Amino acid sequence: MIDEQQQTEKRRSSFWRELPILLGVAVLVAVLVRAFVLQTFYIPSPSMEHTLNVLDRVLVNKLVYDFRDPRRGEIIVFEAPTDWQSGAEGEDFIKRIIGVPGDHISYTDSDGKLKINGVLLDEPYIYRDADGTQDAPADEDFDITVPADRLWVMGDHRSASGDSLEHYQDTKDVNEATIPENSIVGRAFTVFWPVGRATWLSVPDGFKAIPDAQ
Repeated sequence: MIDEQQQTEKRRSSFWRELPILLGVAVLVAVLVRAFVLQTFYIPSPSMEHTLNVLDRVLVNKLVYDFRDPRRGEIIVFEAPTDWQSGAEGEDFIKRIIGVPGDHISYTDSDGKLKINGVLLDEPYIYRDADGTQDAPADEDFDITVPADRLWVMGDHRSASGDSLEHYQDTKDVNEATIPENSIVGRAFTVFWPVGRATWLSVPDGFKAIPDAQ
């Protein structure tokens, strides 16, 4: 009959034999989750202040757009078009979706707000400086229609963002100024670090008033 000490030694031996397998499975699961489901990103620039500050960490859902189309107001991570990159191949950007395919987007100084499909967009999230002065939604008038399969994206810190508006101003080409939908890495849905800034990145209420393109 096997005594208690022998049973204990057997359990210990079994544990150490199985440990490499358990660690291997854990690593594989982590790799698969990072590759296909969730990924963390840090914010390297002030272009989304103060929704996202420099060195904030966000969690990105990489699966969501496999099941539905991107929506206005969502914050996305995407692989920047070649002309947008600063030299790092495959560089990822983070911006807010302002317009989806077919949207008519315009801005005039007299309106003082972006207009999407005929409705003015309320944007309280746009950057304010220490004195409370808010960036203008755009720094010059424009009028575009978002092409099929592309997105118009902008940073919340408009005066510090290399985004669709800046590239449209440079090229006057709406295709160059927009990003392909298939360049999206995923949707940033929460800030998780630093803990004091942890929050959900929900779609601002102003986008609820925007009608679909006709």
